[in-house]
Amino acid sequence: MKISPWQVYKRLLSYLKPYLGFFSLSIVGYILYAFTQTGFAILMEKIVSEMDEPSGNAYIILPVAIISITFARGLGSFVGAYCLDRVAFNVVYELRKQIFSSILQLPRQQYLQQDSGHFLAILIYNVEQVTSACTSVVRTLVREGATVLGLVAYLFYLNWQLALLFFASSPFIAITISIASKRFRKLAKNMQSSIGDITHAASESLQGNEVVKTFGGYESELARFNRASDDFRRQSLKMTVTSALNSPVVQMLVSIALALLIFVALYPGFMEQMPGSEFVAFLITAGLIAKPLRALTEINGPLQRGITAANSLFEVIDAESEIDKGEVIVERAKGELSFNNVSFSYTDTQVLKDIDFSMRAGQTIALVGRSGSGKSTLANLIPRFFEYSSGSINLDGVALNDYKLSNLREQIAIVNQQVVLFSGTIKSNIAYGSLSEKTDSEVLAALETANATEFVDKLPQGMHTPLGEKGLMLSGGQRQRLAIARAILKDAPVLILDEATSALDNHSERYIQQALERVMKDRTTLVIAHRLSTIQNADTILVMDNGAIVERGTHQQLLDKQGLYAQLHQQGFDNETVPTDG
Repeated sequence: MKISPWQVYKRLLSYLKPYLGFFSLSIVGYILYAFTQTGFAILMEKIVSEMDEPSGNAYIILPVAIISITFARGLGSFVGAYCLDRVAFNVVYELRKQIFSSILQLPRQQYLQQDSGHFLAILIYNVEQVTSACTSVVRTLVREGATVLGLVAYLFYLNWQLALLFFASSPFIAITISIASKRFRKLAKNMQSSIGDITHAASESLQGNEVVKTFGGYESELARFNRASDDFRRQSLKMTVTSALNSPVVQMLVSIALALLIFVALYPGFMEQMPGSEFVAFLITAGLIAKPLRALTEINGPLQRGITAANSLFEVIDAESEIDKGEVIVERAKGELSFNNVSFSYTDTQVLKDIDFSMRAGQTIALVGRSGSGKSTLANLIPRFFEYSSGSINLDGVALNDYKLSNLREQIAIVNQQVVLFSGTIKSNIAYGSLSEKTDSEVLAALETANATEFVDKLPQGMHTPLGEKGLMLSGGQRQRLAIARAILKDAPVLILDEATSALDNHSERYIQQALERVMKDRTTLVIAHRLSTIQNADTILVMDNGAIVERGTHQQLLDKQGLYAQLHQQGFDNETVPTDG
C-alpha cells in the first residue's frame, strides 16, 4: 500500500512525543523570534510617524524598544535552536537504534537479497536526511512560518485591500511548490539508491582488497565506484537545479505582486485615505515577507529528501523479523535431532528434497557432497537461519518452530569455515554476546582445550590483546582455533562444524583436529568437511547430490558401495580434499 508523504512525515513527528516539553519550548522560542520581525515593522511605522509628529519621550522609548526587540530575537533564536536540536538528535538516536535492531533481526534470506552497503546507506546517509527534516526544516517552518503569519496579519491590519492584492500571486506560488515537491521526492529516492551503490562498492573492494590487488582488479573496482559516484553526482546536480530554479521563480512571483502593489498604491487618488507612515510601514512589511517566504520555499528540497529517507527507514523498521512464535524453553537439550522429509526452496529453486535422517544424542554425522549439493543449507536449517518449506525438524522430539528462537540457538554452537571475529580483544571475541559474563579462567580453559594458548600466550597482552578488524593479524589456523574456543566456552549440546578445517596447512590442522575431537565429545555433531580425518570417524556419513541424500553409511560401507562417495574419495580424499559445498 502506497503511503502519502504526509503520512510518512506524520509518523516521523510521532517520535516527538517523549520530548514534547523541549519541542514546545522550541516552538515558543521561534514564535518569539517571529514576533520580533513584526515588532520591527511596527517600530518602523512609529519611527516614521514620530518624524512627522514628534512626541516628548520618543527619543527614549524607541531606542529602548530596538534593544528589547533585538534581545528578544536573540533569546528566541537560542531557545528555539537548542531545544529543537536536542529533540532532533534524540529522535535520530531512537531511529538508528530501531533500524539497527530491525536489521539484526531480519531473516537470513533478506541479507542475501539486499547487500550490506544499502543497509549502511540507510543507517548513515538516510538518517542524516531525516535529521535535516527534523531540525532545519522544522526550524524554518516554525520560525519563518510564524514570521510570515505575523507580517501578513500586520499587512491586513494596515490595509486589507492592498494585502489581498499582494497575495494574488499565492496560487501560482503553491503550484510552483507542488511541482517542485514531486521532482524533489523522485530525485531524493534516486540519490539514496546511488549512495547505497557507493557504500556497497567501497565495502566490497575494501573487504576483498587482497583479491583486488592479486587479480588486477584495481581498474574494474575503481570504474565501478566511479560509476556509482558519478550517478550520485548527476542526481545531486539535478536536485540543485530544481532547488535553484524553485526559489527564483517564487521570488519573481513575490516581486511581481509587490510591483503591482506599489503601482496601485501610487496610482493618483487611491492612497488619499492612507497616512504616509502607514504606507511606508506597509512597504517595509511587504519587503520583510520576501526573505522568510523564500526560506519557506527553500525547505521544500530537504523536506522531500527527509520524507523519502524516512520512508526507507520505516520500510526497514516495519520489515518482518525472524518468525518466533515458539514458547518451549529448556535449560539444556539432550541433542537428539531428526529431519523428517524436509524440503527447502529459495525463491523458485528447490534446494533440498525430502531430507530424512536422525541423530542420537552425542552422535556425529558427516555431510559430504559436491559443491552446491545443499550441505550448508541443510545445516543452516537447524538454528533456523532459513525456514524449511515442508516436513519437520525436531530437537528432542519437539519441533524447532515450537522452541523460543533465542532458546533454540542457546542449544547450538557453530564453527564456520569463514571465521567471524570482531574488533576487540581475544577474550571479548571468545566470551561473546551471552557469554560475556564468563571469567578469565573459563576463557583460558576454553583456549587451552582449543589448542589456542600455544599462540595466545605469546601475544603482548595475552587474551586481552586487541585483534583489530576481523582479526587479520592472526593466521587462518589461529582464527579457526579462536572460533573453536568460542564454541567450547558456549558448551552447547548441538555442534555444527561447517568446513571447519578447510584450507589449513597440516600443522594447523593437527592442532585444530585435536581441538575438534575435544569439543565434539559428548555432543551431537553435524560435520561438513572435505578432510578425511574429520569424516572417517563419523558414526554415519550422508552423501548429498542435487539437494537429496543419495547414500548413507560408515566410511568403509560407502567405499564398498562404489558409488558417489567412492568417486569423491578417489578424486579428493586421497589428497585430503574433496570439493566443498558453496
